[in-house]
Amino acid sequence: MANIASQIKRNQRTEREHDENLRMRSTVKTHFRRLEQAAQAGDAEATAREHRELIARIDKAVQKGALHTNNGARKKARAARLASGNSA
Repeated sequence: MANIASQIKRNQRTEREHDENLRMRSTVKTHFRRLEQAAQAGDAEATAREHRELIARIDKAVQKGALHTNNGARKKARAARLASGNSA
């Protein structure tokens, strides 16, 4: 256990940042599931809306560092395949 004030504050900050990163990654997964459901239902309007929202969430998570750049690109490619109707 840290007994130096700056280290205690750093530990608190690290925990707070970890929780925020976890929230961002979880939100990306949630929006991905929504996109999959919309694509399976065949609703083009809902699919397009969910795709836009998912891409925005992925970009924000990559920008904040919650997702690695390549991981974000891979997720966006998968989302594009789903949105276009090609499920591979």
